[in-house]
Amino acid sequence: MEYINVTNENIDKEHICCAISNNNDIQVSSKKEWLKEQFREGLVFLKSAERGKCFIEYLPAENAWNPISADGYMYIDCLWVAGSFKGHGYGEDLLNACMEDSKSKGKKGLCILSSEKKKPFLSDSKFLQYKGFKVCDEADNGIQLWYLPFAADAPLPEFKECARHPHIEEKGYVLYYTSQCPFNAKYVPIVEEVAKENGVSFRAIHLQSKEEAQNAPTPVTTYALFYDGAYLTNEQMNDRKFLKLLSR
Repeated sequence: MEYINVTNENIDKEHICCAISNNNDIQVSSKKEWLKEQFREGLVFLKSAERGKCFIEYLPAENAWNPISADGYMYIDCLWVAGSFKGHGYGEDLLNACMEDSKSKGKKGLCILSSEKKKPFLSDSKFLQYKGFKVCDEADNGIQLWYLPFAADAPLPEFKECARHPHIEEKGYVLYYTSQCPFNAKYVPIVEEVAKENGVSFRAIHLQSKEEAQNAPTPVTTYALFYDGAYLTNEQMNDRKFLKLLSR
């Protein structure tokens, strides 16, 4: 498998989304604009030459858009291997490349979000365990912080207190999200419109800086939906999924 390192120099011509082939789609363009800013913060986006089938996205944990304390670590935003490409070792290729790069940059280890039970858009904990990762912290909603230290005396990464007990005071549906996930650019406005049509209280909070994301009341900042203060899910909603949620 051939891999391509996406940078500010080639991002305009490279395909970067796992599900959307049209580079002019607002979902793709918004993600690319987010990536362009993060490249300046040390983000690495390594993908397969095959369109959007396998990729890893990581950056220094100090610049991660998540409320974690993991100074000196590299944080993996996303490790994705799609469909028929699973089971061929491509995920290991990408993770190994991340490990080698992180060690060359003097990092203490890697950290990543996962969960004991599989949750949407989070890495598989069984794969992480197989690769030597261990749980170092867990929030009340089951989101876990996993780490792979490069030295035995490396300090444990941990969640910030604001994310350890995901809860807010606001009533109704409240969504925290970032431009990291391409689907948000299309579907957040759609869900807002569905809520309006059904007379449902819904407020979307677009986290637009790492400082905002690092102080969010949720470990997952790409998409975190609350209802009457309680955390519900990190699964992106479209109109059908949201209407199904409302019917419960």
